[in-house]
Amino acid sequence: MVQAILRLPAVRAESGASRSTIYLRIQQGLWPKPVRLGPRSVGWPASEVAAINIARIAGMTDDEIRNLVVKLEAARKTAANAL
Repeated sequence: MVQAILRLPAVRAESGASRSTIYLRIQQGLWPKPVRLGPRSVGWPASEVAAINIARIAGMTDDEIRNLVVKLEAARKTAANAL
């Protein structure tokens, strides 16, 4: 399955959050870590960005979002191992 990778400008547009807020949320465990695309570029799977946005819209608590982030990152590793 092909999945789009969103670069930071697209993630900012989708989430409505600034660059610094996205990276702060990563440190807090409230946003998935980026995928390395090259030596100086990163991106996020579009499905993960959408899942976090849906969780925020649904009013999930920070703890629930942290659990979601753990699940998303685990699913990313599982998918990679399946290749």
